[in-house]
Amino acid sequence: MLKFRMKCIYCHHEKLYLLKSGQLKCAKCKKKFSPKKIKADLELIECFCESLTINEASKKLDINYISAKKRYERFRQLIANFLEEAYKEKLVLEYDEYIYLEKSKKKVKENIFDAQNFLTFHYENRVYNLLMPNLNRYKNQFLENGSDAIYFKEFSRFMMQNKISKTQKRENCITQFWLFFEESILKYKGVGSENFFYYLKEIEFKFNYEKSEQYEILRMILKL
Repeated sequence: MLKFRMKCIYCHHEKLYLLKSGQLKCAKCKKKFSPKKIKADLELIECFCESLTINEASKKLDINYISAKKRYERFRQLIANFLEEAYKEKLVLEYDEYIYLEKSKKKVKENIFDAQNFLTFHYENRVYNLLMPNLNRYKNQFLENGSDAIYFKEFSRFMMQNKISKTQKRENCITQFWLFFEESILKYKGVGSENFFYYLKEIEFKFNYEKSEQYEILRMILKL
């Protein structure tokens, strides 16, 4: 066995051994890990920070799509936890409500139940988003009692007023984030409600931090 120049990802000890299997073993904590997997993770982190889609990343790195997808999902979960911790006990300067509905769905009134509603908080030149409960759970109830038309009318009026108020507001961190969000979400070509939270948090993360910061934060939370 040969000593390998690299720190242990678990205890950061510098004395490692290269095993016949290709794994590295720490002389201190005795744990094993794969340098190939670490290399793949670091390359995928770079792709993620460059906002490449899973398909683009898997093609660029010539890796399995499912493997890339699982890693991207893991990144988003860890990012969501990181952002929760970063926001704790911060002084909120202002906040506002945002309603998002895909452009292709806006012409069909029943699609109002697919709208995503979230609050955006401004703190320390960054934003934090709180996703509100989805209205989809009430869809059947509204359709059965015929009150969907009334709700759609009120919703449309709110959307119009909200749009006007946004354009009349001074440009601030919150409105800048909304514009960034609208541009960023388009590349995913449709996000299911069950995953919307994680995509919202990914966009929040990329708005709050420069690419170099994103890379280092992901390395830190992944212990790479």
